[in-house]
Amino acid sequence: MTELEQKIYDQFISKYDHKPLLVNSPGRVNLIGDHTDYNDGFVLPAAIDKVIVLGMAKNKLEKIRAFSADMNESVVMDLNDLHKSDKNWANYIKGVVAELQKEKFKLKGFDVVFGGNIPIGAGLSSSAALEGALTVGLDKIFKLGLDRKKMARIGQLTEHNHVGVNCGIMDQFINLHGEADKALKLDCRTLDYELYPFHQEGIKIVLCNSKVSHNLADSEYNVRRSQCEEGVEILKQYDPQIRNLRDVSMELLVEHKSEFDPVVFRRCKFVLEENDRVLKACEDLSKEDLRSFGQHMFESHEGLSKEYEVSCEELDILVELAKEQEGLLGCRMMGGGFGGCTINLVEETKVASFIEYISKKYKERTGIEAEIYVTQINGGAHIIES
Repeated sequence: MTELEQKIYDQFISKYDHKPLLVNSPGRVNLIGDHTDYNDGFVLPAAIDKVIVLGMAKNKLEKIRAFSADMNESVVMDLNDLHKSDKNWANYIKGVVAELQKEKFKLKGFDVVFGGNIPIGAGLSSSAALEGALTVGLDKIFKLGLDRKKMARIGQLTEHNHVGVNCGIMDQFINLHGEADKALKLDCRTLDYELYPFHQEGIKIVLCNSKVSHNLADSEYNVRRSQCEEGVEILKQYDPQIRNLRDVSMELLVEHKSEFDPVVFRRCKFVLEENDRVLKACEDLSKEDLRSFGQHMFESHEGLSKEYEVSCEELDILVELAKEQEGLLGCRMMGGGFGGCTINLVEETKVASFIEYISKKYKERTGIEAEIYVTQINGGAHIIES
């Protein structure tokens, strides 16, 4: 067992006096492809080696007894009368159970202890990791017979209906389908997926957390969605088969540019280009060409910053500083925008100097201490065999 697995195992026995099933459930990065998901496009995430470990076992009560090791908090929930908790983490557990009950799955009482090393608030999807761990564990101990796509949907519905986050399905999907040394191209319309080799020998994924979260994020996210929908409505006049920007060609968009508000045109153009970048990046992985892959990451950031306008000064500074360093193959902001992390591909021999330089210069430029994490691609949520 790892130190974290042993800790959760021991805490479970200490609290509940019986042995748990253990589940390992990863955070994720999105290598390329942002704001494409709600346009029925493509994304290229990967599971990483920052994880939640969850211990679980049946109890003989009609209750859920749960303990967050990181928060040092406990809750008890009545399985037959679930209510929203004042502890945010507990609502993910309550939500997964409630969604399974809606699907007519019969659950009994159970105990759960969890903790992890996924940085909270860094955009690495600790919430999907908790949802995935819980669903995998419940499937095992109650023999539910769930497939992994169904598990991902349960996690997404938990966010929508019990946490109040109207997210796509990427985070839950990669949590449950990720494989070591592979990136996953997900078609957000069909949920078809392909795994591509991501050979990491001599390369590290370095995440630089800007430590800022601008209040624009939620409101501007909704604005971007509506701008994309506005573009689709214009182009539907010329091709009624168009359902989303996924169905639009660059030729058709450019042909009707004069009918667009300039801002709406830029938003739509970015989405088409970003989708194309994901497909080209997958070709790069097939050829083991991480330098070409990195160029697409640079292009992605430029588009997110200048055309889609979801970056911010701090993220742009992190990308600018990274570009000044030797050993950088590619970098970009990652996620919804207006804060969070940049993702950088860095030659392993240059990682120490990269971290030192970014930490020093970012503090000088912004007055903020960046948090920097070195990670690698790992497998999806799974039972830890004793």
